[in-house]
Parts: sequence; structure tokens; C-alpha cells
Amino acid sequence: MIEKRFDIPFLANLALREKQIQQNYRPVIAVHKWFARRPGTLFRGLLLSEFGSGDLQESFYQPSSLNGITVADPFMGGGTPIIEANRLGCDVIGCDINPMSYWIVERELASLDLDEYQSISDSFLTGLKKQLESFYLTTCATCGNEVPVKYFLWVKTQQCQVCGDEFDLFPGYLLATNNRHPSYVIICSSCGQLNEVGDHLNPGACCQCHTPLRVQGPAKGNKCACSHCGSNNQYPQPTQGPPQHRMAAIEYYCPHCKPNHQGRFFKKPDEADQLRYEQAAAMLSISKKSYIPDDIIPPGDETTRLHRWGYNQYSELFNHRQQLGLVLSCDVIAALPDGEVKNALATNLSDLLRYQNMLCRYDTRALKSLDIFSIHGFPVGLMQCESNLLGIVDEKRGVNVGSGGWTNIIDKYRRAKDYCQHPFEIHHVNGKKIQVPIPGEWIGTGKDNHDQQQDRTIQLHCGSSTDLSLPPNSLDAVFTDPPYFGNVQYAELMDFCYVWLRRLMGSSVPGFERQTTRDIDELTGNTTMDRGVAHFLCGISKVLCNMAQALKPGSPLVFTYHHNDIGAYYPIAAAILDAGLICTASIPCPGEMGGSIHINGTGSSITDTVFVCRSTGVVSRRTIVDTAEAIAELVLQDLKSLKTGGIKYSQGDIRCIAFGHLIRLSVWFLRADWNVNWDAMTKIERIAAQARRLGEWADIKDYVLNVTAVPERQSWIALEPEMSYEGEDYEIAF
Repeated sequence: MIEKRFDIPFLANLALREKQIQQNYRPVIAVHKWFARRPGTLFRGLLLSEFGSGDLQESFYQPSSLNGITVADPFMGGGTPIIEANRLGCDVIGCDINPMSYWIVERELASLDLDEYQSISDSFLTGLKKQLESFYLTTCATCGNEVPVKYFLWVKTQQCQVCGDEFDLFPGYLLATNNRHPSYVIICSSCGQLNEVGDHLNPGACCQCHTPLRVQGPAKGNKCACSHCGSNNQYPQPTQGPPQHRMAAIEYYCPHCKPNHQGRFFKKPDEADQLRYEQAAAMLSISKKSYIPDDIIPPGDETTRLHRWGYNQYSELFNHRQQLGLVLSCDVIAALPDGEVKNALATNLSDLLRYQNMLCRYDTRALKSLDIFSIHGFPVGLMQCESNLLGIVDEKRGVNVGSGGWTNIIDKYRRAKDYCQHPFEIHHVNGKKIQVPIPGEWIGTGKDNHDQQQDRTIQLHCGSSTDLSLPPNSLDAVFTDPPYFGNVQYAELMDFCYVWLRRLMGSSVPGFERQTTRDIDELTGNTTMDRGVAHFLCGISKVLCNMAQALKPGSPLVFTYHHNDIGAYYPIAAAILDAGLICTASIPCPGEMGGSIHINGTGSSITDTVFVCRSTGVVSRRTIVDTAEAIAELVLQDLKSLKTGGIKYSQGDIRCIAFGHLIRLSVWFLRADWNVNWDAMTKIERIAAQARRLGEWADIKDYVLNVTAVPERQSWIALEPEMSYEGEDYEIAF
């Protein structure tokens, strides 16, 4: 059972390592972007803790076969619990209301002939290169050869409201730092020449026009002075339509000069570079445009930002060269015979979109393109990065140069599907990472379509989990990562890919009959769609009740959760009680990457609480406490386990762990008198009152911080000895 066999230090360490570079541990996630995927190592550990035998640290790296066990995930998202259960031999049932989730998980689990995929994708790239390569070339500033462009850098422009001339909206002129390049690269504010300097604080004068170089740009605080008349202009100006852009810089790759060249290759665009873009635009004007989505961008919590910048149609998020490359790609994919190779390339195109748009930014330190979803929203910057759509391959080393092109996406997909047939784990021994093959396991139906005797059942559903028909006593477990009330608006973001994929694949795909992935029944708070906490509680309760009635008695319903506000936990507690379940454990485990843009430097937690719920069974007596001090002691024990696993936690993590115990205990103490017929707000008030009786977060935090300090750099000192309860760890039946 999870409550007894889950090894916090071991699995927390693996989960944290995986989240730092998830594609190395679980290459299958490269099939397509999905948001906030939980660690696969965590769910493998949970499954083996519940259904495996022997020492977890040993069995984790050994083949396991859980044939005959049925696992469901009512919120499958990117598919992590489903994939891990399927890999271990379980029959799986997955459901999600978002059609992009359904498509992605189906591709992750589908059988693919890799030789056929490689052959067709090679042919596809060869044909595409003949049509498009000339639009992605530039002249090397050193040797004069025509060479491939890695990135085109664009600056937004605006028409002056006073003089009528067009001017640049430069937030700054620093193009590159000296982290991955020998010098700083600064754009001249007067002539646009690129200057390489040793000191960006004292950059000197432009090498071409001798104007003093500066790093700070004129665009700041939504205001910018016109470079022609000096008048101040407000930006953005949505009445002028979608933003216009001017090509300001190029980073290219020269295989001829590279052996004797240090750093990257940068240049100011010349007339030939501008002409190539105009030629691409001309070719687009005579091309079939049926695949370009002219769908109106509907209002939303995330998409309203696009409206403020004058974007009204999805097509406006792509420049002419990007549109041309995507249209020609769609033409070839659409002509392929129906089958998994066509589905794979269509998925590749959908994933490619996040790099092939005019919302991508250029990382001046890492010197690479940041895809549109590098933060969980629609960032609209003043400098944009256009990647080479074809991709660039270093022929000598056989590796990709730069990111965001077809060669990158196809390589990732091939590795992802190869991992499905040959999964592995990463074992850390004496500071070294060892790839451990796990023979006898695979992801999908039959291994290589040959081993039909060991096929496992896969049922995927596109729709609400409240409508999923499951017979009583048919499930051995439910493992899921449910939506959080304050969740990122995934449907609004996924529409960006969906509007292209739907036009390419047609409306016959399950869920693709819808114009949008948005659904009124989504379980996230959404101001635009007027979805509040009552909607969230009602929906999550229906799902958990449906899962609970299908579970065998005593079987686990397990989910991960974290939030900065304890109020976001109350609907979850109410849903557990409505479903007639008890929380038998709340276990901490890393679920986020500390270096994430939306996590790093904030008070957010990288730690999830894993809630284990059952209808009947036993709970550990020592975990049933009712004071802030006693809860703090449980938190300290969890912190000690995390520290043993090498986790550097913050006060945000302490908060998450404490909230987990408060909610688990609130469910325990409210279970006897709970009334499922109470209205949503009454349920929330009852849970909030019970949580307050157990202990305020401030009191728990103070107690924990009195025992052990939390250094600013997140390194912990030794903990005090843990408290003993009742002299022994006996159990209470429920």
C-alpha cells in the first residue's frame, strides 16, 4: 500500500531531477507540448507502492507486470498517470474534456512504425527544403557564402500619432550578453548596425555611424518617443490593427567559418534579406490559404491580452514567411494516406506552431528562441524571434543547430516513440547518471505489434468525466492530476494549436467537431466564462463521486495538488467527502521545476501534496492530530524526508505541506456529519471552519520556523528530533 511503501526521499529525489530536464527522463512527453506535466517517476513510484512487492528502490529499476489491474484517470491532460500505468501492464481508462488532450495522449500510446515515419519525414523535409530553403538564407558577413539563418529578430513598430511616420518600439538595444558569446552585442539606436563590445556599461560608439551606443531603449511603461518628431506615443494601439514589425537583426550559422570562429554569428539585415522575405510573402499571396486559421480569437482570461494588442484572428499571430511554410507543410501532410504516420506529422506541425509565430522572444543570455508557451500565457513582447522553419543540421556532428524547426520537432518525436518501445529509468550512482533499460515493459498496446498475448486495454474518451459510464467495482485504482481552481487557462492556450490541427485533420476526430477546445464544463476558475468556486466544487465532486462508485472497496483514489491559497483546497476536500472517501495520507513530492519562469524567485511551491483516498481501510494513529503544534511536527517530519532526498525547499513548500495535512485532517473530522445535500458555499464554510479549528497557517509556520530556519538560498539546517505519538504507530479502522 502507498501509505506504507511510498519512499519519500527516494521518489522526491527522482521527481526533482526529472523536473529539471523532463525529456531526458520521460522522452515520451516530446510528442507534443502539454502544461505542468507531473513527474512520471512519481506515478511509477505510486503504482509500484500500491501494487508491487519487495523493496521499492529495487523494484523501481526492474521490469514489472501489473496485468489484470485497471487504472483510470478522469483528468488525463498530458497523460502521465495513464502512460505509467499502461507501461506497467495495467488496463487504462483515460478521459479529458479537452480534445487536444485526447489527441496528444492517443498519439503517445499509438503504435508507430519508426522506419516508415523516418522515411516519410525525410522525404517530406526534402520536398519542403526545395520550396522554402532560399527564404531562410543570408550572406555570411565574413566569407560571403550563402548560409542558413537560425533566427530573424524583429522589433515592433508603430505609426506616430503626431507626424504619421513609423518608428521602432525598442525596449532595449542589447541583443546578446557575453554568457554564450565572447562579447555583448548592441544594436545602434541610430543606424541599426550590430556592435560587439566588451563592456555593455561603457559600450562606446557605433562602429559604423559613431553614434554613442546605449542599452536602454525608448519604449517603457507603454510609452515611446517617436524617433522622427520626438512626441510621446502610447502603445499598444489596437485601433491600428495587429502590430507591425521590422527586421532588426539576424543570427545565422556558417559551417564554413565555424571552425575558426568563436561564438555566434550576428548581422544587420541587408536588402537581400528583406527581399527574401518579400518573395516569401509574394509566394504566399498565390498559394492556397485554406489551412490558415482565420478564426476569431474569442475573449478570455488569457486571450484578452491579445485583443489589447490589436490581434483579432489567429492568423495575425504569424508573419507571411511563417504562414507560407506552415501552409506548404499542411499541403503535404494532408495528401498522405490516413494512418499513424500522417497523424504523427500532423502532431509535429501542431507542436511546431509554438516556435513558428510572432509572439516568440529571443533569450539574450541563452541565445535561443523562447517558444510561445515558455510562460503559461500569451506574452506579447516588443522584440520577437522568428526561427528557421526547416531547421538546421550540422552535417559533421549530425546534430541540430538552433531550435524551432522541423528537424528539431521530428527528431524529438522519433526519440519519444522509440522510448515507448524501449523505456528506461535514470539511476544516479556516485554522482553519475546511468540509463537503465527496463526490458519487458513498453508503452502502447502490443509491443511492436507482435506480442498480442500481452496486449493491454486502452480506453480513451474525449468528454466530461462526469458522463463516463463505469460499472461498480470495476476499477482497481484512480491516479490523476486534477485541475486546480486557479489553473492556467489551458483551453485558451491550446486553441492556438487546435485551430490549425482541426483544419488539417478535419472534424471527424473525436472532439474536433467543436470550433474551440474551450468548454463551459471545464473545471477551472474563469472570470470571462463566469466560472467560480461553486462551479468548480460541483464539477470536481461529480467526477470523484463517479470514480468512487466504480472503485473496488478500499482501492485508492490518488491525486496531486498544490496551491498558494488554502481556499483553493476547500472544494477538493468537499469533493472527497461527497464521494464517501477518507484521506489516508498526504505525501509531499516535487511536482514543479524550481527554475521555471513562473516559479523561480517567487513564493510558489515546487512541492505537490499527493492525496491518497479510500472508502475503507486503516489510517496511522500518529497522523490523526488536532493542534497547530502537532500538525507542525508532521510537517517537520515531511521536511526531514524531503531533505534526505536532497530537496531544497522554501516557505512556499512548507505552506503546501501544511495545507495538505489541514485538508486531510478536516476530511477525517468532518466525515461522520457530512451532508452531501448542503449547497456549495455551506460545504466550503464547514471545511474552512474545521481547518481553522485545527490550526492557522501562520501558527504552523511560526512553530516550524522556530525549530528550523529557512535560509534565503533554500538550504536547510538539521531538524529537531521528531515527536512520538501514543508511544507507537498503531492504526485506526474506518
